[in-house]
Amino acid sequence: MLGSPHPRSCALDLELDGLDVSFDHTAVAAPRIRDLLPIYRDLLGGRHGGGGGDNRTVGYRTLQLTYANGGKVELMEPLAGSTFFDSFFELTRGRGGVHHLNFHVRDLGAAVARLAARGYRLHGLNTADPRWREVFLHPKEAHGVLIQLAQPGPRLSDEPRPSLEEVLSGHGRNGDGVPSP
Repeated sequence: MLGSPHPRSCALDLELDGLDVSFDHTAVAAPRIRDLLPIYRDLLGGRHGGGGGDNRTVGYRTLQLTYANGGKVELMEPLAGSTFFDSFFELTRGRGGVHHLNFHVRDLGAAVARLAARGYRLHGLNTADPRWREVFLHPKEAHGVLIQLAQPGPRLSDEPRPSLEEVLSGHGRNGDGVPSP
């Protein structure tokens, strides 16, 4: 409604008062990453440039594919015994689908402060790893879409970049050797 007194009446305003915000990737989750590869790698031409692995704290495995125009898709699956995607898979009737959109920000602290000041509900604030700081904008705030705001930090030049096969065999970053289903 025009002229609404609600401070968020006009879209999400992800410009955030001049903060540097740039779209980075779309994340797609499924019960098995292997089920996503025929579409996102084989049909659409995504290339795995190395990297990916497990987040055993939260309970998922991930890798990214990059496309000729520089676009990226992150593929995700739950680790064995994880309940991380349970409610998401319930919503998608077990099939999975687009899980979140990722935007990079130059200053996560400033982005969090500005969003909170505007009344947005944020969750999952994680600043423990200087290489990747993140927060999520709740889907109820973004028309049903989970939005991840992340501030990437410096990467080590000698950081291992596991192959697709290594990630899927459970030998990616933080992997425990348990292969993907």
